[in-house]
Amino acid sequence: MKFRVILHGSFGRHFAEIRTANKVFKASGIKVLAPVSFEITSIKDTFLLLDREENLDPRFVELRYLHNLQKLGPNGFSYFINPGGYIGKSAAFELGVALTLNVPCYFSHTPKDLPVYIAKSNIISVEHLVEKIVTNKTLPQANLQTKNSQLYQMMQQLIAPGSLVAAGGIIEHQTSAQYLPEVLLVKTHKWGNKYSMVGGKVRRGERLHQALLREIKEETGLSGEIESHICTFDQIKNSGYYQEYIHHMFVDYVVKASSKKVRLNDEAQDYVWLPAEQALAELDIEPNARHTLELYTQQVLFV
Repeated sequence: MKFRVILHGSFGRHFAEIRTANKVFKASGIKVLAPVSFEITSIKDTFLLLDREENLDPRFVELRYLHNLQKLGPNGFSYFINPGGYIGKSAAFELGVALTLNVPCYFSHTPKDLPVYIAKSNIISVEHLVEKIVTNKTLPQANLQTKNSQLYQMMQQLIAPGSLVAAGGIIEHQTSAQYLPEVLLVKTHKWGNKYSMVGGKVRRGERLHQALLREIKEETGLSGEIESHICTFDQIKNSGYYQEYIHHMFVDYVVKASSKKVRLNDEAQDYVWLPAEQALAELDIEPNARHTLELYTQQVLFV
């Protein structure tokens, strides 16, 4: 798995500590997306600018920094270096955006200059965090104290998007007309290590077909042609998605792949090609993908 991190904190007060955290993460194989430079070249209205930023508007620099949050992927996280509990104005803004995007956030110390609830388990030194990630091959989950669980739930309900439109594909490949096509299913931690379909959320300004073909390429390396629409439905309740406060509306299609050569990214751990009926009988498939696969066998495969 490829883990990625963005470092946050007051460059004016804690730049040395941020530089140290960068070295620790990189030494463990965790990719630091930002900052990319550790050479301060100028200061504009108390905003520190790094190498090649001295002629840029600080607002542009901050927004460009925040866009890295969208590049983190499922194994990405933010780490706030805040000795003494001090977050600072810019880092507090970054924290708000990170929480809105459902990015896991960890802190070197308990924040003291803003009223935000942070699970105690997410207050962790960079060395201890790296040890947990390297040992367990996953990000530490929030360990809630009973007395604070309501605060955490209120926070999650506030920042989680109400609904997401997700495009999904029953990706099929047929070697010969003598045989039924095989379909691709991937095992993913996002659905509790069950099998699911390839797909993902539709980005702003994207059309459904564009989103699906992009997701297929990113997650599997495959190219394909969208054949037909299978179904559109609301996410089945309590179906096990790892971000429980997010609700999906699924729009699923048949996609014909020209190859079976899959190259997984870090969103899935394994994959299998099987005839649809065999997959339904033998695999532990999350409920939403099972629903679509059953409709595929009824509406598309045997018509």
